[in-house]
Amino acid sequence: MSLPDSTQYLPHIAYDSVIFGFSGEKLKILLMEYHNTGWFALPGGFVKVSEPLDEAVSRGLKERTGLDQIYLEQFHTFGSLERVKPDVMRKILEAQHSEVPEKHWLFERFISVGYYALIDYTKVEPQPDALSDSIDWYDVDAVPELLFDHNFIVQKALEHLRTHLDQKLLSVNLLPERFTMKELQQVYEAILDEKQNRANFQRKMLSLGILERHEKLYSGGSHKAPFLYSFNSKN
Repeated sequence: MSLPDSTQYLPHIAYDSVIFGFSGEKLKILLMEYHNTGWFALPGGFVKVSEPLDEAVSRGLKERTGLDQIYLEQFHTFGSLERVKPDVMRKILEAQHSEVPEKHWLFERFISVGYYALIDYTKVEPQPDALSDSIDWYDVDAVPELLFDHNFIVQKALEHLRTHLDQKLLSVNLLPERFTMKELQQVYEAILDEKQNRANFQRKMLSLGILERHEKLYSGGSHKAPFLYSFNSKN
């Protein structure tokens, strides 16, 4: 694989994606590990000269997850002078390329636009890129040390998601099309990292007017069958 050419990509602009998925119990994010380094980072990439930023991010996510039509939200821009370390970038490239030039635009300063994605954990088949050995799910409360400012990016994405969670419900792809109130509560608890009172939570969700109730979920057991819900497409 040849190094990215500055005639094809916009120098100094990158994006980093915090890809959230829900396992049924834990909120998770996708992280990749670079070749022969033991270094972990968020999936990210560069913007082509003839490509809108949102399309670049969607392209990168499809390459990493195999999914399209993913809910994406731009949440912050990261522009610290110290955020990218040229010596680290060089080691990453040298692990993949036999010859790396002394000067290259990848060793220069980058401003990164942060996006988070909400996806159905069960539908993803993570695909590493040319620079990484693996890409896999990690519990959001057990994220390893990441390169550059990526731990800070994860923190900011979580803050934004938690602050605006009620407004994002209709775009949440963390649940199947139909779900129980308990499953919705589990998503809230995983994202907010705090337990919710069942009665209060149900009252709050129903008061928002965004849920449509369906038939009960019968499992054959003796316990009371819960109703199934979906998000109301009219909202």
